[in-house]
Amino acid sequence: MVAENVKNIRENISKTCFRVGRDSHSVEMVAVTKTFSTDLIKEAMAASVVAFGENYVQELLQKKKELEHTSAQWHMIGHLQSNKVKYIAEWIRMIHSVDNEGLALEIQKRAERANRAIDVLIEVNTSEEATKFGVHPDQAIDLIKKVSRYSNVRLRGLMTIGPFSDHINESRKSFKLLKSIFDKANVSGFLDTPLSILSMGMTHDYEIAIEEGSTMVRIGTAIFGSRIKQ
Repeated sequence: MVAENVKNIRENISKTCFRVGRDSHSVEMVAVTKTFSTDLIKEAMAASVVAFGENYVQELLQKKKELEHTSAQWHMIGHLQSNKVKYIAEWIRMIHSVDNEGLALEIQKRAERANRAIDVLIEVNTSEEATKFGVHPDQAIDLIKKVSRYSNVRLRGLMTIGPFSDHINESRKSFKLLKSIFDKANVSGFLDTPLSILSMGMTHDYEIAIEEGSTMVRIGTAIFGSRIKQ
């Protein structure tokens, strides 16, 4: 099941990219493993999936331990508290959810101690929903500028969670906004290295996100099936 689902998603990514004149290799897929078993993750790995995203540090640590000797690359995609950074700083592949300078500073400190640079994305609340985390769009450029100055925090791009809506235009509006902030930052002149990653699009809206420039989609239920309620 998992292998077939991965195959179908990759085909959909390729078709969407072809439709909008993009190279399908420009879009990376992160498999979101929240609540899913390590057996299912192994099935995804057998289908050549290497990037896996978790929402909670505790679950991330457990799965990292169970899959210690595999090629899995772990992404922290959920809200991250500053006091939890120390548990993942030595090995995390990427943190998608930096939304304030205090968190960026803690990542800098922990990365410096680990003698490494940590790739991060700044999360922007493009739908401006009170239940979602992320910096306000009007404050995003200022945060990008501040985070870009840290030596052990490697700012790679931006992330957003689109609205959970049946209206395509609502999702498209959210993704267009993130892309506009991304473009604005890249022509601003204060970045030593241009932003290259737009992490936007999930199971219900990843094709729309790709149409609007996403370079990284985060897919869970379309790969693993219905999520187990916690």
